[in-house]
Amino acid sequence: MLKPYLIWYPMATMQGMSGVDIKAVVHELSGLLPLWVNKVYQVTPKNIIIRLNGENHAKYQMLIESGRRAHLIRTMPATPKLPPQFAMLLRKYIAGGKILSFHQPGNQRIFGMDIRKSDQVYHLVIELFDDGNIVLCNEDYTIIKPLRHHRFKDREVVPGVPYLFPPDDPTTFDLRHFSEFLKNEDRDIVRSLAIGAMFGGMYAEYICDKAGEEKSRPAREADAEKIFEIVTEIVTKAGGSGISPVITPAGCLPFPLEGKEGTNAASFNEALDSYYPPIEQVKPAGKKQTGPSSAEERIRNQQKTAIKNFERKIARYEKIVELIYGNYGLVHEIVTTLDSASKTRSWQEIDQILKMQTSGMATTITSVNPADSSVEVDLGEKVTLYVHDNVEANAGRYYDLIKKFRKKIAGAKTAMEKRVEKKSKVIKRAPFLKKRWYHRFRWFFTSDGVLVLGGRDASQNEELVKKYMEGGDRFVHADVHGASVVIVKGTTDRMDEAAAFAASYSGAWRSGHFTADVYSVAPGQVSKTPESGEYVSRGSFIIRGEREYYRNVALGIAIGLQMTPEVAVIGGPPAAVMQRTHTCVELKPGEFEPNDTARKVLRILRSKIPEDEQKGLKSVLNTENVAAFVPPGGSDIMEP
Repeated sequence: MLKPYLIWYPMATMQGMSGVDIKAVVHELSGLLPLWVNKVYQVTPKNIIIRLNGENHAKYQMLIESGRRAHLIRTMPATPKLPPQFAMLLRKYIAGGKILSFHQPGNQRIFGMDIRKSDQVYHLVIELFDDGNIVLCNEDYTIIKPLRHHRFKDREVVPGVPYLFPPDDPTTFDLRHFSEFLKNEDRDIVRSLAIGAMFGGMYAEYICDKAGEEKSRPAREADAEKIFEIVTEIVTKAGGSGISPVITPAGCLPFPLEGKEGTNAASFNEALDSYYPPIEQVKPAGKKQTGPSSAEERIRNQQKTAIKNFERKIARYEKIVELIYGNYGLVHEIVTTLDSASKTRSWQEIDQILKMQTSGMATTITSVNPADSSVEVDLGEKVTLYVHDNVEANAGRYYDLIKKFRKKIAGAKTAMEKRVEKKSKVIKRAPFLKKRWYHRFRWFFTSDGVLVLGGRDASQNEELVKKYMEGGDRFVHADVHGASVVIVKGTTDRMDEAAAFAASYSGAWRSGHFTADVYSVAPGQVSKTPESGEYVSRGSFIIRGEREYYRNVALGIAIGLQMTPEVAVIGGPPAAVMQRTHTCVELKPGEFEPNDTARKVLRILRSKIPEDEQKGLKSVLNTENVAAFVPPGGSDIMEP
């Protein structure tokens, strides 16, 4: 099941709307049909307003704040003079179109609008979970353009791919299937309703109380027929039969519940408009403040905001530590089971096995991260667990983060006590690449995103095989004397890139050859145990069984400057490096020794960057970082 769809809110609060709230809004909007799209505005990066025309000259403004809320508003905020690109794109496709319907899949925090323009039907999908999104699709739900591009474990939200709706949730089931859902649940009834049926805690407790069920009772033992009756009642009410909006101090409800008294409203859209504060107005362009006082005030505000962010992170990490120890048995089971499984299976296999599980610990695992051997687990909060660490070590990682941000708070408060000096213009760029465990080896990512590692010497060759080679990886080696051990961490369609990497960082380059043969084998075929009378030197291994050969692999390495998502010097096979870099230089075996080659490459890369940006990149773009990717032996730089 796709994790992003499982994040809920119990009712419309400042954090966002629940699936029940969305159902009520969709019902009220459907009652206004037919509607026509007049114009689309984007007033902030996350706020879209669609002006709608109805019959008898009726006019409406629909606000969509991705990841939080969507409803009609009475007052139109100021709009930017120059509409952003996404607003222009929506105008091109749907302005003037007729809205045919509004619809919501089950109890999900998603709803859609079907819009006909000329002879085409377009679908606008509004996601109100996580950071949210607004996705424009064509008639067969192929994505034309999302507000934000996302790549999840189970789906992609990028142009040209099909938009995937979530699977049916229990609120769409008939009594028989709903009963089966409860019988297959390992959780108590309140958590099964809150998480499995996506009602959230408030509605789940209400259903239990009304059904006369103890919240802690196992779901499989509950009265499925009685609970189904109340679930159907809530869904039916929110779907239109019982909408009677209430505004409470804690949030909005489409109909009153016991103990949730508040102020009534004429419609749920009006209740939401009254409850949420107006979106921040777009400030008209004016004269910029000058002088040290305005600069100091701005920086002080930035420091205060930073401190608040640090405090929020500390509070979150403290909560995660509590959750790890509060679920000690579950966390211990997850890390020990996956640590053991990773020794005989690839992470792709483990991921597939976890997806097929419908009970037990696997249902809490939301994503698998092969690059650092970790999983993301839902313990009531997203928690990353490193499977090769025990429970205490995993908690210790979050303790270290808490210490780190406490130091940052202390540093920020100290800085606030100092006089702020005027700073020169700062060029915005992505963050610098953080040091990761595999950076001490030779490394690159294939074009399809799989990590490939290579040893720099005999000691690292030994370490890669003994410590980091896992079931499902591939052992790759150039068929020449004196070559790096190369480990492909998982399954890739670009073994040609891994073979080129192994060939280039081998004795073939030092000997001035332009091609080399390379082979790959499974981890189980690699051994340090020699036959009687044989000797295996340090960094060497015995290969048994059939090898898969790649003949006449061309040697070649590219070194370039990557600007997104992190700024870094990267190197590897040209096909993998060129698609990730701002600019790069390609090397072939030649006559210039490694240090000279590194200096030449550095000069070329710097020459392709504007002078005002070079100073800020000194810590990244330097001889040491470039030299890390230069093959051993002589090299020539290929003309672009």
